[in-house]
Amino acid sequence: MVLRKLSKKDVTTKLKAMQEFGTMCIERDAEIVKGVLPYWPRIFCKISLDHDRRVREATQQAFEKLILKVKKHLAPYLKSVMGYWLLAQCDTYPPAASAAKDAFAAAFPPSKQPEAIAFCKDEIASVLQDHLIKETPDSLSDPQTVPEEEREAKFHRVVTCSLLALKKLLCLIPEHELGSLEERFRSLLSQSKFWKYGKHSVPQIRAAYFELVSALCQRIPHLMRDEASRVSSSVLLSIDDSDPIVCPALWEAVLYTLTTVEDCWLHVNARKSVFPKLSAVMRDGGRGLAPVIHPNLLPFVSKLPQSVTDPKLDFFRDFLTSLVAGLSTERIKTSLSECSAVISAFFDCLRFIMQQNLGEKEMEEMLISDQLIPVIDAVLKDQRLQDGQPFDCLAETLSSWEAKADMEKDNETAHSLEKVLLNFWERLSEMCFKKMNEPEADVKSVLGVSNLLQVLQKPKGLLKSNKKKVGKVRFADEMPESHSANEKHFPSEGESSEGWDPVAEPLLSRNCSDLVSPLRKKPLEDLVCRLAGMSISFVNEQKSEQHLRFLSTLLSSFSSTQVFQTLLGDEGQSTAKSRPPEIAELIQKNPAVQFLYQKLLGWLNEDQRQDAGFLVDILYSALRCCEDDKERKDVLDDLTEVDLKWNSVLQVIEKACSSSEKHALVISWLKGDILGEKLVTLADRLCNKGLESTVTSEPYLSERWALLSLVLSQHVKSDYLIGEVYVERIIVNLHETLSKAKKLSEAENNDSSVSFVCDVAYDYFSSAKGCLLMPSSEDLLLTLFQLCAQSRGKTHLPDILICKLKNTWLSGMSVLVRQTGCAGLQSAFLRSSALWLKGQVQSSPLDIPSLQGLLSTVDDLLNKLLESEDTSLLGVYIAGVMPDGREWETMRQSLPMQWLHRPLFEGRLSLNYECFTTDFREQDTKTLPSHLCTSALLSKMIIVALKKEIVLENNELEKITAELLYSLQWCAELDNPPAALTGFQEMLEKMNITFDDLCGLGNTSDLLHLLFNRSMEHGTLWSLIIAKLILSQSISSDEVKRHYEEKESFFPLTEGNMHTIQSLCPFLSEEDNRELVARCIPALLVWTKEDLYTVNG
Repeated sequence: MVLRKLSKKDVTTKLKAMQEFGTMCIERDAEIVKGVLPYWPRIFCKISLDHDRRVREATQQAFEKLILKVKKHLAPYLKSVMGYWLLAQCDTYPPAASAAKDAFAAAFPPSKQPEAIAFCKDEIASVLQDHLIKETPDSLSDPQTVPEEEREAKFHRVVTCSLLALKKLLCLIPEHELGSLEERFRSLLSQSKFWKYGKHSVPQIRAAYFELVSALCQRIPHLMRDEASRVSSSVLLSIDDSDPIVCPALWEAVLYTLTTVEDCWLHVNARKSVFPKLSAVMRDGGRGLAPVIHPNLLPFVSKLPQSVTDPKLDFFRDFLTSLVAGLSTERIKTSLSECSAVISAFFDCLRFIMQQNLGEKEMEEMLISDQLIPVIDAVLKDQRLQDGQPFDCLAETLSSWEAKADMEKDNETAHSLEKVLLNFWERLSEMCFKKMNEPEADVKSVLGVSNLLQVLQKPKGLLKSNKKKVGKVRFADEMPESHSANEKHFPSEGESSEGWDPVAEPLLSRNCSDLVSPLRKKPLEDLVCRLAGMSISFVNEQKSEQHLRFLSTLLSSFSSTQVFQTLLGDEGQSTAKSRPPEIAELIQKNPAVQFLYQKLLGWLNEDQRQDAGFLVDILYSALRCCEDDKERKDVLDDLTEVDLKWNSVLQVIEKACSSSEKHALVISWLKGDILGEKLVTLADRLCNKGLESTVTSEPYLSERWALLSLVLSQHVKSDYLIGEVYVERIIVNLHETLSKAKKLSEAENNDSSVSFVCDVAYDYFSSAKGCLLMPSSEDLLLTLFQLCAQSRGKTHLPDILICKLKNTWLSGMSVLVRQTGCAGLQSAFLRSSALWLKGQVQSSPLDIPSLQGLLSTVDDLLNKLLESEDTSLLGVYIAGVMPDGREWETMRQSLPMQWLHRPLFEGRLSLNYECFTTDFREQDTKTLPSHLCTSALLSKMIIVALKKEIVLENNELEKITAELLYSLQWCAELDNPPAALTGFQEMLEKMNITFDDLCGLGNTSDLLHLLFNRSMEHGTLWSLIIAKLILSQSISSDEVKRHYEEKESFFPLTEGNMHTIQSLCPFLSEEDNRELVARCIPALLVWTKEDLYTVNG
């Protein structure tokens, strides 16, 4: 039934049936499944060519399951299916092909696969040949039921797979079995229809055809030689096929044809038919396929016989000219991979042609003057072409010639190469000099010449380390260079030392020039000196900045005393006389230092020059010419004390931060006393000028503040750029500035240095990842915190500054909580800020906005503390802010007594003495009592702590809750409270600090116990709080009874006892009230007459 379904036309039916068949092969016994084998070849051969790719994939998957079940019992039927099985392994639908290969691997291990192919070779060849020669779209599919488009698609797929399957057959079959297939392949090659596939309209068929041609050339070359005429014309005349599917296979076939069919050029007209097509492709830059086509050009040229290339001069000129013309296409300029392919092909071919024609002067002249130099010129004009690494290719070419000349020593080859190199350097010098010998030199050309000279100075080993590993053609007589054991390694441009971003890193140190061949070293130095001399002339005579920039780039790579001597010319040493003796001696003996003082210093100090970065590069080039760190430090110290402006100092340090090599040159100066003291003085002046609100130009201030920020925020291996003692002194200056800011008006603060101090401090804290904060840093952090927490009326700071202050101290807090760990309040900032907060809420009169600002800042502080790995840190901090019992009592007693009016009139409390001594009119009704401020602050803290499930010690949760309940009860009992108190209550509600919220925070029983004890001791508001708590929390009379039963008696009858009884009675049952009365009667009976008139015990 399943097999019958497979013959149906419906795709879904066939797919389900094939999947069902596969399941059956797994589940049924082997004996039952074997019964399918006689019918399987017919079904498989038909359905494996099905139009639907899912059916083809499912067929191969089911075949694998069948194989695993029947195993060797498939052998009698192998020849019937092998042709279609091999064809299925070349299916154009990859999952179907993969499934067929899996089935093949399940049947035969890799070692047995060639034997299986050989066993069925005749049947395979017959099936595949029939598909290629005999089959048509109408013979493969029923014209009556299958649409024409579907028939054509199936035919094209079968032809493609058949061609690829023949290639697979050739590759898999053992060598000794090939002879038996020769006649079949000879028959195939005799068919005109086969050769027409090379011109087929379907790219997949053409690609498969050329793959088969390559395989035939490899495996049966004599047959291809017999068909030389057809092979040559079919392959070579298709050399301009630019389809991306066909191109890789075509060029493989081209190279195999040239190798296999030696007389191929006798069968095609190279000059009229082949080379014009190739030339058109090269002039178009490969038509988008340069990475595929151009790597094949060198092998192609190397296989051309002399009969084809004569006259050589004209042929190779035309060939290279066409190749170079491709560089002018827009596609090549905008694609890095294509540009690299064209440039690499040009240099590879140039080297080959030069090698083959050494000693022929006309050819050498053409290659250098007409090809190489114009290409370099074109690259210099268009910076996009430089992305293809043309200068690296040029340097490699020169290195190969130099290495060969050194290896051949005194023979004719060496002399020829030396002449070639000499000619090249002469032409290159003329071209570079021409480009630079103009007052307004082209910017692109100047940059290009700089890059070219930098690359040419690299040793060959450094060039190779920069390039990706790619397949490389090496000529037979080129020997790989050995690296001596003592050869030094220089990091390539892409590499960097740990923790460094090597921006503008010099490409070579001075001793690297020793690794460059003598054949290059002398002409390159002469060219550099000549260009340097010409550039300094333009700078001196016409103040050409373009030439000065070029000079900076040149010196970055060629910082030698010889070049600096060229720049000095015949000028005297006028500056040495006014300098300290050690500097004067340096100027006298070192041309680089002399140039620095005589020329560079003046350029650096020109006020109109905005960007002096390139001049600082010249400074570093001069420093490289000093012998040791001491000389460099002496020079920089001398310049720092007198000559260098602050913007130049900033750029010197910025350059040191951008490069490990530059940092190593100036590290002694950076850590030295001269720079440190100078920076401390600068910080003091800036801070004082800002506080005096002296009008100063913004750029003047910005660059100096930027300098301070840089030296505080940049670190090298977790160490400061400058000496640590100077860092601390600068921070002390910043701290003093912020401390004084509180005394300034808002207008003065707008113009002061506070904003700059914030920027510097923010950078300092943000960068302090590996560096521990200094004591002065924690003092600075405390002042920042205080400025944010205090009211604007006290600090007079505008909103924009408050925002900056907040960001800055939060940045510092992030560092602090990371480094504090389990140290708790050992941190000076945490200890000091806790004491300051405690003093603020207890001693300073706060209004609503002031309290809100304080609580907001504290909230930020608490959230930062929660980021610490030490979860107890927040609890310890809360304990630091918490008042002791005496302080709480003092604050409670300071609350005005007007609250008593209501509970006395309503009979909830009783008193027998006059206590109304304080009136609100005598108080400042705009500020809040200290008890309210303290309880609000601590309530905010415990809410944050409890959200993070932090456990507080010493019953602090209940104590703080009780105190806030006291504050809220005090406010609630007042008649017509001042606006400040109403605002206080509204503020707490917005913060979700209400009576109900607080009562639900902790254990109600523990809270009630604490309140009961305080009520018994003090009465008054504590007793009223108990009543409200019992009512709001619906506490049972049994729970209430449990608390007062713990007391032996409410006597002697103090005010606290009496108020407690008054508050409890309404919530006790009638029986409990009688019991309470029964407890009181014996005590009353023994009282004296005098006792009945007092309630003081």
